[in-house]
Amino acid sequence: MNLLRALVTVSGLTTISRVLGFIRDFFIARIFGAGLLTDAFFVAFRIPNLLRRLFAEGAFSQAFVPILAEYKNREGDQATHGLIDRVATLLFLALAATAALGMALAPIVVYLSAPGFAAEPGKFAVTVQLLRITFPYIVFISLVALASGVLNTWNRFSVPALTPAFLNVAFIGGAVFFADWFDPPVLVLAWAVFAGGALQLAFQIPFLVRLGLMPRWRVDFRHPGVRRILGLMLPAAFGVSVSQISLLINTIFASFLPSGSVSWLYYADRLMEFPAGVLGVALGTILLPSLSKYHADANPAEYSRLLDWGLRVTVLLAVPAAAALAVLAMPLVATLFKYGRFGADDAWMVQQALVAYSIGLVGMILVKILAPGFYARQDIATPVKIGIATLLVTQLMNLAFIGPLRHAGLALAIGLGACLNALFLFVLLRRKGVYTPQPDWAVFLLKVGASVGLMSVVLFSTMGESAWWLYANWERKVGWIMGLVALGAAVYAACLLAFGFRPRDFSRRGAT
Repeated sequence: MNLLRALVTVSGLTTISRVLGFIRDFFIARIFGAGLLTDAFFVAFRIPNLLRRLFAEGAFSQAFVPILAEYKNREGDQATHGLIDRVATLLFLALAATAALGMALAPIVVYLSAPGFAAEPGKFAVTVQLLRITFPYIVFISLVALASGVLNTWNRFSVPALTPAFLNVAFIGGAVFFADWFDPPVLVLAWAVFAGGALQLAFQIPFLVRLGLMPRWRVDFRHPGVRRILGLMLPAAFGVSVSQISLLINTIFASFLPSGSVSWLYYADRLMEFPAGVLGVALGTILLPSLSKYHADANPAEYSRLLDWGLRVTVLLAVPAAAALAVLAMPLVATLFKYGRFGADDAWMVQQALVAYSIGLVGMILVKILAPGFYARQDIATPVKIGIATLLVTQLMNLAFIGPLRHAGLALAIGLGACLNALFLFVLLRRKGVYTPQPDWAVFLLKVGASVGLMSVVLFSTMGESAWWLYANWERKVGWIMGLVALGAAVYAACLLAFGFRPRDFSRRGAT
């Protein structure tokens, strides 16, 4: 399996989902704006979404995939299918109980996650209503994570990469065609979350059936593989999801800021998540099965070389993405969101948060590459210790930044915390002898840095004034932003070619 080709495939399909996500946010911003009701929805959606990232895509995937790969390589088909059956049954039971409890305790959950809303009874009540509708999403999407882990272990990367698009389709259809059917209209977004989760699961089931790996009902809490996964999950939930916990704490802070602050952070986060998802999630997805296989085969040399490849690809693509987000923050915000009820003041607030987020984007993506370096070896303790330290430092930065920078300070703290997390992960991988850098890193970094610098200067010189982006019609803005993105990519690619970079230099085969 060619990992570069797999990365291009997964990134391309993820891009489809992310583009649909921008279309979704365009309609949400245009129809609902940024205010009391959108703040309520984003809080209600963030809670099950946080649980998804903590216990499904985060802890569950990092605990499940290495052990599944071990069973696949060592135990045979029957034992592997038996593991999938028992894990799926236990996961469903736990999820159903979690969803029922979350719906019953929705007022308490909202109060704990957004205590500032309690001062506005109407805002608090609608948030509770929205949360009760969205909470079952955790059931659907966690089962999707299980199916994705199975498909990725069998190198079926394209199906999980395309799956998130169905949530965005549900959002777009609900907002455009059904908003007037609900009172308040924002309820349609909560039902879109519910429908989107069901659609994602339904899409993946036929592919599991085709592989002969459709889970069967088997309750067995004492199965050794299940117990090992459970033993890894709880600490993995913390170690891999520090940024998500920080986002939840940021929501608590933001709930005390002026109305709209939660929404401004959400829209900035959506833009930041585009490169983080297209690159970070895609790389982490294709690296984990191969790293797990190299660990199972006791091949530390290939393990280290694969990590080095992932880090080089990350630097090559994440650094220019972060620079472009910072330089083109206002053009991007104005082009995607500044319509209807989303005004110029909202655009400026989102721009400030996006610039702050961009400072930490490379760190956020590096965490997604470095953390699997520990989890593939079933080393949970080290990332957990790093996660605890990073979370504490991030909250200290929140307290320091929120006064002078308001909501943008919260975004800056998240980004700097991610960079600190990545630094600690890197240092300890080196200290433990897991990763040894390949030669010529200094020259590599200098060439990438010079290319990014020239690209940034060209973009800043040609993007024009912010006022134009705020008030030009959408057709002209879309054309110009596409031109700027193409120009930046062309300048950066030309510089890399001039420095001697070639696509074949990054070709790499994964474990089979």
